[in-house]
Order: sequence, then C-alpha cells, then structure tokens
Amino acid sequence: MAKPVHAAIGDRLIRCQMCDHDTFREREVKLNSTGMEFFNLAWANESATGLICWTCGYVHLFVNGGIRLYRPRG
Repeated sequence: MAKPVHAAIGDRLIRCQMCDHDTFREREVKLNSTGMEFFNLAWANESATGLICWTCGYVHLFVNGGIRLYRPRG
C-alpha cells in the first residue's frame, strides 16, 4: 500500500476538495484518449499525478510539474 503524503503547489498546501483532509496517496494516472486507444497507442498518452484522499478516496488530478510531495511528520 502507498505511503501517506502531503502535497503543495508553490507555498500553498493542497487539501481535499470533498472532506478538507490534507493526507493523500499518490499514483501516476494515464489520461487515455479514444483515438490513442483505437490505434493501440494508449502507452503514449499524457500522464497526470493522482492524489487520492487518504480519508474519503476522492481523486485529484494534476498535470503540471509544479506539485511537491512530502512525507507527514511524526
């Protein structure tokens, strides 16, 4: 199972849009398109960083490279 992380963009901490929790698990998410799937080129689709809320499971997607992940203290 993934380890919990906190995340920020610049100096702004990211909190869950649904439950306001600040701990997530992170994973890469493929942004598949119909055309690429049709030609068996899904592997070439763009990826996003998925932050899955540790509390409620809501998935947040970020496609920019400015997201910073760090381990919670304690």
